[in-house]
Amino acid sequence: MNTKLVQRQEQKAVQRQHLTQQQIMYVRLLEMPLAEFEENVRMEMDDNPALEVDDNGDPALETSAGEGSYGEDVLWDGEDDGQEVRGQRSEVRGEMVWSDSQSFYDKLKEQMGELDLTDEERDVLEYIIGSLDDDGLLRKPLDSICDELAIYHNIDITEKDAKRILKILQGFDPAGIGAQSLRECLLLQIERREERGERKEERGEELELMKRVIEEYYDDFMQKRWGLIAERMNISEEQMADVCREILKLNPKPGASMGETMNRSIDEITPDFIVDTLDDGTITFSLNSGRVPELRVSESFNETLITNENEKMNKREKEALLYVRDKVERAKNYIEAIKQRRRTLYLTMKAIIEIQRKFFLDGDEADLKPMALKDIAERTGLDISTISRVSNEKYAQTRWGIFKLRFFFSEGVKTESGEALSNRRMKVVLKEIIDAEDKRKPLSDETIKKMMEERGYPIARRTVTKYREQLGIPVARLRG
Repeated sequence: MNTKLVQRQEQKAVQRQHLTQQQIMYVRLLEMPLAEFEENVRMEMDDNPALEVDDNGDPALETSAGEGSYGEDVLWDGEDDGQEVRGQRSEVRGEMVWSDSQSFYDKLKEQMGELDLTDEERDVLEYIIGSLDDDGLLRKPLDSICDELAIYHNIDITEKDAKRILKILQGFDPAGIGAQSLRECLLLQIERREERGERKEERGEELELMKRVIEEYYDDFMQKRWGLIAERMNISEEQMADVCREILKLNPKPGASMGETMNRSIDEITPDFIVDTLDDGTITFSLNSGRVPELRVSESFNETLITNENEKMNKREKEALLYVRDKVERAKNYIEAIKQRRRTLYLTMKAIIEIQRKFFLDGDEADLKPMALKDIAERTGLDISTISRVSNEKYAQTRWGIFKLRFFFSEGVKTESGEALSNRRMKVVLKEIIDAEDKRKPLSDETIKKMMEERGYPIARRTVTKYREQLGIPVARLRG
């Protein structure tokens, strides 16, 4: 019996959304933090003579230039999260501070500017830089980045090419930037030392051992099983101690070393939102429009269009009219994109305050409710990717300090009673338990797990370990 082999090729049709120029403009403005948005508006006004300042514009929509700002405030009166919201004009006191300091993002873009890249490579690299977390690591999957580039920037790129461009970023300073995991971050730093010639010096052997530990025994290293690693690598405990000491000198958060959010002082951040909490429980917020003026289309350009609409013209006059029409159209689109940006920011912050109202009242991090991007998307009717763009690189000034919008998002678990608990509250309880332990008999992670469950906080032992490490608390044997 003859067997025929049939090759079947399945084609997967991927439908990609191609955005209009108007939508692309809106998305780009939406991504920008306030300082970058201000600069973009200045550049657009310089480039488009059909855009001009509207001194009689409605300050409830955009602010006039100056130290203070005017915005649309929203009030919450009462305890109910579903309370009616109303807007009003209100002057925001001149408490924002401005800084010319280079940001983490700017420093990476500066290094990017020194490379010979194609326009597409530059756009992709810039997008990847904008996707980095505060610590400088890239936790967003590359396939997601490829999808977002295709949908929002009309850039079709394979995951393989995205990986190649990510490798370019990983060659930037500081070493470890752009790593997709802590393990990769440590390896990148070790490899950088090798590239700089340390391999040729006396420490070359030590670097090789460091690399082996992370590549082959990473889990054991994270669990501090030094003796086991030394035995498997056939090296002395003294050598192992030296290797571990060198590894612990590596920076697990290369982004923080560049002065990004986590380590920046308050005067280096320009908040995008100003949230006020009054003693009577009223919460107001306004959009900080900084030095962005209200804009309008130039009257003279509009008059030129109207006057010459039906007149016979020679070639030069037609070209001039086309130029005017193009600039007027772009000016209208730009003004509309700004309004869309403002509306999206407004809806997003409103929804965040509605969900996290208790935190804005008392400033207690433990009172933050579990909240995901989809929760805000459902409440606002906006797309999840839009909420992600708003919450990235934007800040809210509150009574309790300045916070990145990402701060208000957290995972959570449900208790047996159905109550939702955020991981922030779980961490607070965990820290309270450890702070109260007998330092002569520190508690193991398993014991902490049981104690938290007794208090009504269901948690796995590995989650206890993860939260403890995130809080910078060492294992029990090192706390005694």
